[in-house]
Amino acid sequence: MSETARILVVDDERSMQEFLEIFFRREGYDVTTAGDFETARMAVESDEFDVVISDIQLADHDGLDLLRCVKDVSPETVAIMITAFATTETAITAMKEGAYDYVTKPFKVDELRLVVEKALEKKELTQENQRLRSELRSHTRHRTLVGTSAAMQQVYDLVAQVATTKTNVLVTGESGTGKELVARAIHEQSDRSDRPFVAVNCGAIPENLLESELFGHVKGAFTGAVQNKEGLFETADKGTLFLDEVGELPQPLQVKLLRAIQDKTVRRVGGNTDESIDVRIVTATNRDLSEEAAAGRFREDLYYRLNVIQVALPPLRERMEDVPLLLRHFLEKYADEVGKEVDGFDDEAMARIEAYAFPGNVRELENMVERAVALTRDASIGVENLPPAILEERRDAPVVSLPDDGSNLDELVNEFERTILREALGRAGGVKKRAAQLLGISFRSFRYRLEKLGIEGSSDPES
Repeated sequence: MSETARILVVDDERSMQEFLEIFFRREGYDVTTAGDFETARMAVESDEFDVVISDIQLADHDGLDLLRCVKDVSPETVAIMITAFATTETAITAMKEGAYDYVTKPFKVDELRLVVEKALEKKELTQENQRLRSELRSHTRHRTLVGTSAAMQQVYDLVAQVATTKTNVLVTGESGTGKELVARAIHEQSDRSDRPFVAVNCGAIPENLLESELFGHVKGAFTGAVQNKEGLFETADKGTLFLDEVGELPQPLQVKLLRAIQDKTVRRVGGNTDESIDVRIVTATNRDLSEEAAAGRFREDLYYRLNVIQVALPPLRERMEDVPLLLRHFLEKYADEVGKEVDGFDDEAMARIEAYAFPGNVRELENMVERAVALTRDASIGVENLPPAILEERRDAPVVSLPDDGSNLDELVNEFERTILREALGRAGGVKKRAAQLLGISFRSFRYRLEKLGIEGSSDPES
């Protein structure tokens, strides 16, 4: 394995403990010993081991009980049972209980060494398969950055420059612009590309679970923590951790994130030891974190740690020349998925699409194409297959004209945002969670915008 493997040797004969400890230490392993069930149980529950080698007959207990304890606390730990009283029945029982192998005394020490090496190879292979399956699931709806506009060329150039460094990157832009795609591109062009890419949306996980999700927990740390669990920082070790909507992190977690970045260590919830990590941090937000820091809602020192290099993604309305290319990309993707021959959009449909501002950016455009491909019965997609938002004339949209003597852009933008937020609240019957869903943003982000703009929301307890 890439790091020193940890072995727990359990035997009630002190001479056997010492012999195996000396042998495996010489082989380069980190070895702990125990002479009875209770000591071994406490070691397993308080620490992590790659392999447990245990006598099946302990003076104070049955070794199979320890095997069950190991599998309950740490299922990924490999257990190897040894005994001088081997029977077919005990061997079958040990294997059924989850033992990797069964070695009889007297054994040749090289035989036991080989069993341990094969066990560790199997453990590493299992972990690698789990990682690959996790990445495959995350790529189920994987898209790529698409666009030839000048704005996107600048993004590509900056991504190529920062990918080869270890510097933390902050990706900014409106919702739906493709911030996670930028993070993936940075990872895939870096020397960490063969290691994990782990993405987490900080606004999508309840606050009381987010700390455990990021940093892991030890058994008994809280109700429901029935075994040790590694956090996403540890999962992403040697790879890249992408924290989307990082502006949603509550203040206590901002402190812990800052410490993890500065010290390159993490401590699990309920734990008392620090684990070293080597993780490239890429974060994303649709908030202005400099304003958040100035207002005291986001730690200024953390902001500067995250914002070493900033990649700003333009909204789709500012690169409309990329729309035809994006349409072709998503048409090919979804037509292939459903097995349809779809050539494109007819002239009227294209005129409607080109006149639409796409407030939901590339994500909205992709959803529109997926819907149109699913509904069309012809090779060419017509207006009847477009969503109502694109077909409606937005008479309720505020018309803004710039006075001859100019105006304040921030005030104009804030007034427009107030109008949209109030409209969403009205359509949702005053329920803020529903209004946030209508706008495609998290509830916390919606609540923050209401407070920022001084809008009174519903007092409905469900909001």
